[in-house]
Amino acid sequence: MDPSPEEEEEKEEEEKEEEEEEKEKEKEEEEEKEKEEEEKEEKEEKEEKEEEEEENEKEKEKEEKEEKEEENEKEEEEEETLRTWAKTTLFFYDYSCY
Repeated sequence: MDPSPEEEEEKEEEEKEEEEEEKEKEKEEEEEKEKEEEEKEEKEEKEEKEEEEEENEKEKEKEEKEEKEEENEKEEEEEETLRTWAKTTLFFYDYSCY
């Protein structure tokens, strides 16, 4: 027994609806994948930015430490120069008194 034209039309309609639903589902899955990928990329970018900021902060701290060390060395040299000058001055003063 052949299906009636109405039954065939109904069957075709159902198949068409199923195809559309499948396409819609695939589209939604693709959009979800894209969204997840975007979120992943954003997260990676954020992590990279944080790492870069952390490296910059470490570099800044290192530079500040080096500057402080240089300043301390300079102060020590100045103090040593003053001590040497004072010793020399006192030495000559002591001997000039005799």
